[in-house]
This record gives sequence, structure tokens and C-alpha cells, in this order.
Amino acid sequence: MESKPDTIKISAAHKEEIYATHTDLHVTVKGSSLLSGGEAVKKAKEVTLLIEAMSRLGVKEEAVTLQGVHIEVASGALLKSSSAVYRLKIRCEKLDGLPKMLDAISSQKNSELERIEWKYDEDEARERGLNLVLEKAKSKAQKVAASLNVKLLGVYDLIENTFDEDAPVIFQPQAMMVKRAAATASEPSLGMDVQHSKTIHVSVDIWYRVSAF
Repeated sequence: MESKPDTIKISAAHKEEIYATHTDLHVTVKGSSLLSGGEAVKKAKEVTLLIEAMSRLGVKEEAVTLQGVHIEVASGALLKSSSAVYRLKIRCEKLDGLPKMLDAISSQKNSELERIEWKYDEDEARERGLNLVLEKAKSKAQKVAASLNVKLLGVYDLIENTFDEDAPVIFQPQAMMVKRAAATASEPSLGMDVQHSKTIHVSVDIWYRVSAF
């Protein structure tokens, strides 16, 4: 069995806060009739009203997708006396328009915001973080090797670790049921955060092969 060569272990870490670039709004709409598929988006009155409200804000129809339908049966006769809850996903591409979109949802009698799914351009941040920690580790290894009077011969092993730390979400679903106090109000009547961030953590543990101590 080959013995492990002489090594030194070097650790380096980096963290970077990034902000959401867009978001998906998950909304439920209680409808008075049961429709499915594309018909729900086009013909269900309550869904249509929400889409029209979004359209007035510049949201394209294709930004609204149907995720599912839940049947609510009022009597034993399924489909004859049943209503439905439609689960929609609405893409918000520009976050500066998010407050008005949230206010429009709250203004719809049968619509309720379930959650906000924040989206990030995070691949670039992770790659940048990895490059930084590798440079940090290399520089540190060179200093340690010089102080120990040994030479760096190469990398014996490397472990990369990454994880995301999401910022707390300020979200009050009950606020979605509150209407504007006045039609001329300039700010949305919602108690929630309309921007979000998370911290990308990248770290490495590297075992460098060195000449004999």
C-alpha cells in the first residue's frame, strides 16, 4: 500500500452577498367554476381578472402559468356543484415593478399570494468565489512552505464546499387581504420585503504535496 506523501493542509474561504434579479410569485385564485389546462387561464373569470390586472402593469400573458388546480366540492355531485382553486406562477422580470404587482394581487377579491420565490444569477458569483479562494489558498501555501523551508510539489487532494445563506424573508400573508385605504394611495398596502439577498459561501481545503521536512 502506497504511503501518503508529506503534505500541508491549507484552508481558504470567501463569502459574497448577491441580490435577487427577478422573482416568481406563487398565487392562488379561488374560482367559481372548474376549468383545467389552458382553458383555466383563458376562461376562468377570476383568473382572467388577475391576468388583466397584470397586463395593465406590462406583464405579458406568457409570464402567467398554471401550476395546478384543486377541486372544492360543495355537494356530492362532482363537477356539477364544485369550485376550484387555481395555483398560478407569475414571473416578475423587473423587481422595480414588484410592489405594483403585489398590490394588484391584493386588490383581487379571490386572489392570494402564497409565497415569493426569489431568483438569482448565482453561477457567476460561485465561480468568482472559487477563483478567489484558490488564489488565497495558493498564496497561503507558498508562505507556509517558505516558513517551513520546504517546496511545494503539487496538490494531493482538494475538497470544495459551497452553500447559500438566505436572508430572512419578511412576509405577512394576511397583508394580502388588506385593501388600499384610499384609491389614490401611492404606496402598496403590503407589509413585506420587496428586495431580497442571500450570501454565497465558498471554501476549499487543499492538501499540498511538499518536499521532505
